[in-house]
Amino acid sequence: MSFSLPETFAKLPRYPLLYPYPSPIHPLPALTRHLNHNPRSAPAVSLFAKREDHSSPLACAGNKYRKLEYIVPDILSNSSLHGPGERSEAKATTTLVTEGAIQSNHTVQVASVARRLGLEAIVILHKATGGGLTASSDKDVFLRTGNVQIARLLGAEVRMLEDSSTVDNSDPITPILEGLRAQGKVPYWIPSGASLHPLGGLGYARCAFEIAAQEKEQLGENGRFDYVFVACGSGSTVGGLIAGFKLLQKIEAQRQDENAERVIGRKVIGILNSPTKPREYHEGRVLNFARRAAYLIGLDPERDVTPEDVQLDDRFAGTAYGELDQTSKKTLAFLAQEEGVIVDPVYTVKVMRGVMHWVQVGELIRDWSRRLESSPSEGRVNALFIHTGGQSALSAYADIE
Repeated sequence: MSFSLPETFAKLPRYPLLYPYPSPIHPLPALTRHLNHNPRSAPAVSLFAKREDHSSPLACAGNKYRKLEYIVPDILSNSSLHGPGERSEAKATTTLVTEGAIQSNHTVQVASVARRLGLEAIVILHKATGGGLTASSDKDVFLRTGNVQIARLLGAEVRMLEDSSTVDNSDPITPILEGLRAQGKVPYWIPSGASLHPLGGLGYARCAFEIAAQEKEQLGENGRFDYVFVACGSGSTVGGLIAGFKLLQKIEAQRQDENAERVIGRKVIGILNSPTKPREYHEGRVLNFARRAAYLIGLDPERDVTPEDVQLDDRFAGTAYGELDQTSKKTLAFLAQEEGVIVDPVYTVKVMRGVMHWVQVGELIRDWSRRLESSPSEGRVNALFIHTGGQSALSAYADIE
């Protein structure tokens, strides 16, 4: 399946890390039947999954590979525009450096990309990020299995820090980068989740076009996914999708000779996975990421992407990032036993809790009615759950049965 991008977007350099075909979309029939418990209610909601965990041949496929496709050309450029610090002379990158929580999926995918590019990888893991380690019944297992084990198998140097921080003049990351430079190496810093990287949202802006191309195959000529549910951690996956779908909405409006605001677009709902920061903080970040991606792909970021385009739900974040509560355990087991689909314990299990709630209590249909400015009496509403991967962390959660 092929799809085309507008000229401005298509010209942006991208290094292929994914399979040469879209990650699959498939229906979730058991979940659809379970949640549409009243057959007389209309419209019914049909649920589908887009399997980003099947998107790449590289280790532990997941959403970060899409982001990294647009970052790799900058990594390979001897005069990088977006790497850390200024270079006095053009030198090729030798080492990818990134950070995350102990069971970070992002760090594994960066380490795998380093292997593909023939580079070294240093993975910095923060013990204090989230509650996964604190809540673990076997902390030794949590610190050496799952994604930690895989990062080491990939040849990454894993460094564990006691505190949690981001790069600034006083944190522990800057001395690590300076130490590498003192050894004659050329490090390239990739922020956690790749979201703070200027190119971090482009991969999922492109994914929006991929989803649109798959709609005809799954839903027929005029079908579309009315809602897209996805995890919101660092934020650029959500921001990129918003930018991509806004560009699609504008293109569709031009084809229909309509004002873009009159065309009902696909609605992205980000499910937050951490209660550490308030929802408003994440909304501001996602809006910034969406506008940054929008500018790069040819939109007017201020006019075409508005705060109303950002909808985040913080009701399923639980008590801490990375901590698996009883409700999430039940959701994980339900999806495994009813659909044969395994979600991860940090991100996608919370997204699935959100999807189930939105459908089961009627929130999705009420929202759809508001968007139509009328009460829908027939037809179906199509909702897409984006599975961003992460199952490789499951072995670290020793108390899951």
